Amino acid sequence: MSASLLLACLWALIANVLAMTPSRDYHWRNAYILVAVGIPILGYVVMQHGPWIGLLVLAGACSVLRWPVIYLGRWLRRGGRNTPAE
Repeated sequence: MSASLLLACLWALIANVLAMTPSRDYHWRNAYILVAVGIPILGYVVMQHGPWIGLLVLAGACSVLRWPVIYLGRWLRRGGRNTPAE
């Protein structure tokens, strides 16, 4: 197994362990850290294995971090505004 896929698997394992721990802020701090660490790992996977494997790793990461992705989609549908749509 290549180093990039090993790092991606380690990231997923750490994400699942963090999800099992109690959190006062509903795991948002963990999500920010996982996104900040996951983006370079995803770039490394794409660089070593190409875009199709990168898309599979991205889909796996989105399934782990589904609420940040849902909130990002809602924010983009509003046009990037912070105010609620009227």
